[in-house]
Amino acid sequence: MSYQAPVDDIVFALKSAAGLDSALANGLYEGLDAETIRAVIEEAGNFGAEVLAPLNWSGDRQGCKLKDGVVEVPAGFAAAYRQFANGGWSALPCPEAFGGQGLPEVVSMPVCEIWNAANLAFGLCPLLTQGAIDAILAGGSETLKATYLPNMVAGKWTGTMNLTEPHAGSDLSIIKAKAERRSDGTYAISGTKIFITYGEHEMADNIIHLVLARLPDAPAGTRGISLFLVPKFLVNPDGSLGARNDVICAGIEHKLGIMASPTCVMQFGDKGGATGDLVGEENKGLATMFVMMNQARLAVGVQGVAVSERATQRAVAFAKDRRQGRASNVKDGSSPIIAHPDVKRMLLTMKAMTQASRMICFATAGAIDVAHRAADPASRAAGAHRAALLTPVAKGFSTDAGMEVASLGIQVHGGMGFVEETGAAQHLRDARILPIYEGTNGIQAIDLVTRKLPLEGGAVVAALIKEFADTAAKAKASNRPEFGRMGERLGEAVEALQDATQWILGNLAKNPDDVLAGATPYARLFGLTSGASYLAKGALGEQDAGSSHIAVARFFAENILVQARGLATSVISGAGTIASISAEALSA
Repeated sequence: MSYQAPVDDIVFALKSAAGLDSALANGLYEGLDAETIRAVIEEAGNFGAEVLAPLNWSGDRQGCKLKDGVVEVPAGFAAAYRQFANGGWSALPCPEAFGGQGLPEVVSMPVCEIWNAANLAFGLCPLLTQGAIDAILAGGSETLKATYLPNMVAGKWTGTMNLTEPHAGSDLSIIKAKAERRSDGTYAISGTKIFITYGEHEMADNIIHLVLARLPDAPAGTRGISLFLVPKFLVNPDGSLGARNDVICAGIEHKLGIMASPTCVMQFGDKGGATGDLVGEENKGLATMFVMMNQARLAVGVQGVAVSERATQRAVAFAKDRRQGRASNVKDGSSPIIAHPDVKRMLLTMKAMTQASRMICFATAGAIDVAHRAADPASRAAGAHRAALLTPVAKGFSTDAGMEVASLGIQVHGGMGFVEETGAAQHLRDARILPIYEGTNGIQAIDLVTRKLPLEGGAVVAALIKEFADTAAKAKASNRPEFGRMGERLGEAVEALQDATQWILGNLAKNPDDVLAGATPYARLFGLTSGASYLAKGALGEQDAGSSHIAVARFFAENILVQARGLATSVISGAGTIASISAEALSA
């Protein structure tokens, strides 16, 4: 089944959730217009459908192989990457000073969706490279920027993120990778990093590793972590490539999904120390790395949208063709399964969760653009706070939704979905990593309740909830029959979110374990209410009563959003059981 970029749905989400039209009118995107943005998205859709999507299934079947330290990616991937780089796609969101096109997040995130919907394993390579570029821009010296960014922006070199170690997992405070100062100002890096996406491959001329490591006199914990740039090949003063650095791929992981993306074990310093340059200041590397991680977290949320979209397209196509049973209004012969109420319910759930996730991610992208591009400091600060609040929701909710939608896609296929030949199973296998990497969704929920809700004394979240309440009131006051009880259900969810938010802010200092016990249901509640509000906002702008956008928004409110009050109850009063049971009892 071929992939087609959902350009209309993408543009609708940009207008409804990211406020694209008003941002353009107010001059936030100087030099851009709606037609140009749509044209870029359409052209990306063509590339995704024609070049990347045909490699998705074959890449999954073939996987990656490690031979004599060299990773062989599946057939066609290297050629596709060259087309990708030559087409200027890697330069899309990058600064013009280094050869980029300087396009905003509201363009780069929709394009990111298309790459990952067409071929998730391929899309990971530019995703990580963009994160590395952002980190170098944030903390690199002018020399490092001049040496590395032009080739990374051009796609000639790719980038990685080296955080995790075998013993550490997500706890970066206990990493053991070492950095030793050298007399020439460089550092000797040694240690092992695991789960390094595209840590080794032959698609690009060089791979630029960003590596967390400790200096000998570093303080303990996260305050003693530094960030280093360690290239696969050293770069000569004239910009040409020199000797191979002391870094190798010691193995690739055998995984559940994303088979065509090499997930590497990287070994630094077996021959005395890999040469690295400091990014930022000594012992302050985690702050710079978080620039990369936050960018990657939104992009991973968009990956959740991408998997949802691809699984939904496949399920709808199958349901239109597959004939089984007889619909209630059919007398003779079998009906396409898309005519059966329960299949329609599953497909509507898939469509609604996909579009809600898309809107949350694009709203986050729009806030990031305000933070970077607004003319006045107050607006930039407000945009930064809104983006900070929404990022863990975008990552967590959208990736959970990707897994749920992919699973429903298999259910729509029935037994045919459980066999690999239909392709539906691949989406679920690929989607399963998304709630895990770039900070598990449990970590996203903890970040949301402990760091993001207290921003500005709770004023940031209060302002967003007020916007949701205003949308609910408008939907209810419209009295449009096609809205059903959308406004009422959204209003109930906003009240539930408000109650849960006030309880968390009131108990965070005095009962932190109780708050943490409810963090994940709270994040779900926040995601559902946010998604429903953006869907309703889009529906309010539709004049055609038969619009599919209205139908999807109503379905989400009346069939999915009704979980809201139960989730709030779990947040507020669900911690008792968790606190009362011991680790010994759980393991009995």
